[in-house]
Amino acid sequence: MIDQDRVADRTPDRAPGRSLGLQGAVNARDLGGYRTADGRTLRFGVALRGDALHRATDEDIAVLESLGVRTVVDLRGGNEIAENGADRVPSGAEFEAQPVYATDHDIYGALRDSLAGKNAEQQHALLADGGAERLMIDMYRWFVDEPEIRARFAATVKALCRPERVPVFFHCTAGKDRTGWTAAIVLTALGVDRETVYKDYLLTNPRTADLIDRILDAMRTQEIMREPELMLPIMRADRRYLDAAFAAVAAGWPSFDAFLADGLGLTDADLEGLRKNLLV
Repeated sequence: MIDQDRVADRTPDRAPGRSLGLQGAVNARDLGGYRTADGRTLRFGVALRGDALHRATDEDIAVLESLGVRTVVDLRGGNEIAENGADRVPSGAEFEAQPVYATDHDIYGALRDSLAGKNAEQQHALLADGGAERLMIDMYRWFVDEPEIRARFAATVKALCRPERVPVFFHCTAGKDRTGWTAAIVLTALGVDRETVYKDYLLTNPRTADLIDRILDAMRTQEIMREPELMLPIMRADRRYLDAAFAAVAAGWPSFDAFLADGLGLTDADLEGLRKNLLV
């Protein structure tokens, strides 16, 4: 079992959603500190969400090791890993791949091809006039509607249910979409109110704003895109995207608890383990 007193000593910042301060993963943060409807609080240093660790510095790895991270779950597809690089995994941590990926929902591949071609007309056709938003909303619905993909999210949540596997650091590429939906599932399962779930989800925007500005400037100066602002709906968190996932749950199951049980296959023992590991 994780020594919660030692974790508390390592986390002097007690604000919900505290940043882990990683240089190579600026969206990495802690789910600790959020309160549930019954008055309990998520433990700090146990459920950690973020962006990929392929750019993690030695100092970043030291931070994760100081938190005692035992499991790193990578939600990226193999194509993203091949292009960007494998995670740097903290010493002593188990790595688990749970790729949320399918060729017919490979937004990253479609964008890569469009950007590589530097074809402004093609980019405009794909992303303008609400195209980018439609891509994202469709992806969030797919997170819920596709059984194989639900199983990837379920496996990630189950890692948090096992006392021998926490603390868990789960991530995708930017720590926004697949990571954001995983965090939304966990927080909702624990009884955190919906508005707080959205608040955590939207923290991505201030945490990544400087990085996004630099990326867009590079796209413009390198003439990759004539209208780099078309990428903003892809790069930012948007309430409408999470709305789409929750709406898909409501359309397919009578309650979120039913989605946890029947959609994700989480047992009563799993959920009790989640509460024991994450709540105080």
